Amino acid sequence: MAYWLLKTEPEEFSWDDQVKRGAKGEPWGGVRNFTARRHLKEMKKGEKFFFYHTGAEKQVVGIGEVLREAFADPTAKKGEPWVAVQTGAVEPVPKPVTLAAIKAEPKLKDMALVKYARLSVQPVTSDEWKLICKMAGVKA
Repeated sequence: MAYWLLKTEPEEFSWDDQVKRGAKGEPWGGVRNFTARRHLKEMKKGEKFFFYHTGAEKQVVGIGEVLREAFADPTAKKGEPWVAVQTGAVEPVPKPVTLAAIKAEPKLKDMALVKYARLSVQPVTSDEWKLICKMAGVKA
């Protein structure tokens, strides 16, 4: 199973917004980067992701799940190649994990979040997943 990190501006779509969508979830669309699009296409139903607030917060605030694999992004113009996945909330993290805490952890120095800070959809290795879950007070 692969793991992911999805970034969002909390003013645009927050963890609370994701939770409010309930079991039907929400399309994760609006991604306009080819590398991020490739990652969306690689996501499989049932895979988990860290829900990351950007902006002033810069922290992992929840764990979500892919409910539906890649489909045409409903926010794209006709004929554009962009995709979305349907996402749902699994659980909030008891202790949000800040970007500063991630950067301070030597074992996470190669994490995509550290190396490619602007990428909105990122893979997370199994070891990174376990460590961030531990930092967040979540059983991996």
